[in-house]
Amino acid sequence: MNEYTPLIAAANAATLLLGGAVALLAYRAFRRTGSRALRAVTIGFSFILAGSVVGGLAHLLGGNVALGVAIQSSFTAGGFAVLLYSLYTETTTTTTLRVRGSG
Repeated sequence: MNEYTPLIAAANAATLLLGGAVALLAYRAFRRTGSRALRAVTIGFSFILAGSVVGGLAHLLGGNVALGVAIQSSFTAGGFAVLLYSLYTETTTTTTLRVRGSG
């Protein structure tokens, strides 16, 4: 264990909590709207979160900081690629309006 382990663990915990909240909100919005873009946002943030967990485990359990950083960076790059895709994907959603008559 080196002097950076507590900082790495705290940063990964913050990433997990905050990124998890964003992914959960994006998933709820996707379920409500059916938007492919929101599905991609959910997948992108989930991929970044998975990298944080796997990279952190590689560092903490394996004791190899470089391997943990490489894993986390790879997952982060992949997650951002999916997020970039979400910005360009077509967002076609159907909105149904109900009009109530007077009286």
